Amino acid sequence: MRPLLPIVLTAFLSPVLAPATWASDATMPPEDALFLEEFDSNLNEFLWKKRPIVVFADSDADPRFQEQLERLRSQEDALRERDVVILTDTDPTERSELRRKLRPRGFQLVLVGKDGDVKLRKPSPWTVRELNRTIDKIPLRVREIEERRGE
Repeated sequence: MRPLLPIVLTAFLSPVLAPATWASDATMPPEDALFLEEFDSNLNEFLWKKRPIVVFADSDADPRFQEQLERLRSQEDALRERDVVILTDTDPTERSELRRKLRPRGFQLVLVGKDGDVKLRKPSPWTVRELNRTIDKIPLRVREIEERRGE
C-alpha cells in the first residue's frame, strides 16, 4: 500500500501545483533575464518592453562572438538599467526567426529598439559604453530618462 501513497498524493496535489508549472512553461522569458540563448520566437514579444541586442555568429567558437559576450557580461547592471535583453544565435543552418528577420552575415551585433526598429548594426564587437551611448540617444530612452528625473 505504501508505494501507492506517493502516486495518490501526486494525483491530488497536481492541480494545486499546476499554476506554478504553467508559469515556467510560458514562452515569454522572465522579466529580469538578461541573456536568452536559443531564443527562437518573434521579436514582437519584446515590443515596448525591452531593447533586444542580438548577437549573431556562424559558430559559438567565433572569437568576436566570445569577445562580445564577455563585454556584455562585464556590465550587466548598465544594460538592465536600459531595459536590454541579449539574444544569441550561432546556428546559421537553422534559419531561425531572428535570422530571417535581421539577415546577418557572419558575426553581427544588432540593436533593436523598444519600437521594434533596428537602431544599430555592427560587424564587430562593441563595448557596453558605446552601446549605452547609442541607446541613450534614442528618443524613447531620452524620454525615459526625463521621466525618471521628474519622479
